[in-house]
Amino acid sequence: MAPVNVSVIYYSATGNLHALARAAVEGAEKAGATVRLRKVRELAPPEAIESVPAWARHIQDTADVEVAGLDDLSWADAVLFGTPTRFGNVASQLKAFIDTAGPLWQQGRLADKVVSAFTATGTAHGGQESTILALSNTFYHWGGIIVPPGYTDPVQFRTGNPYGTSYVSGAGGSNGLPGEEVLQAARHQARRVTETAAALKAGRAA
Repeated sequence: MAPVNVSVIYYSATGNLHALARAAVEGAEKAGATVRLRKVRELAPPEAIESVPAWARHIQDTADVEVAGLDDLSWADAVLFGTPTRFGNVASQLKAFIDTAGPLWQQGRLADKVVSAFTATGTAHGGQESTILALSNTFYHWGGIIVPPGYTDPVQFRTGNPYGTSYVSGAGGSNGLPGEEVLQAARHQARRVTETAAALKAGRAA
């Protein structure tokens, strides 16, 4: 397999997307990729963060995760983006990072990258698919090659979202962090992204 660089770039407030992102890293690495795990910068005011103990705790727990930069986009052959749903749309923190990528886009350095997305919501039908589709609008502009998980593994028939790995955390996070079945779906999605990127890279080289 051609060597592949994969960036997993995410925003997580209370840990659900962080857990999915770590599973995606595992899946990509198992498929042979060199992987960077990156969180985007927190933009919420301190008073909002401190009002939710799990949010404040998660920031402390992930202090060692590097903040995403544009180099993480240009370096990667494939990028997996993770975001919680915010009213059926992308979290502002991730969107703010994406909005800084204009110079790379103008130089054509985002075209032909393999891209994919995963998400989580507090409720069932809480905007998971619309959030992933919203991210796809960015990928279209980049000229990215969107690789969804589809129904390409038995776990997809159990977790049920062909657009991208999704998790329902429950109101107030009452369901806890994602369980093994959802993490397995994230690993599969990252593996599929990595294998597709490797095949494209090998084909171009040939």
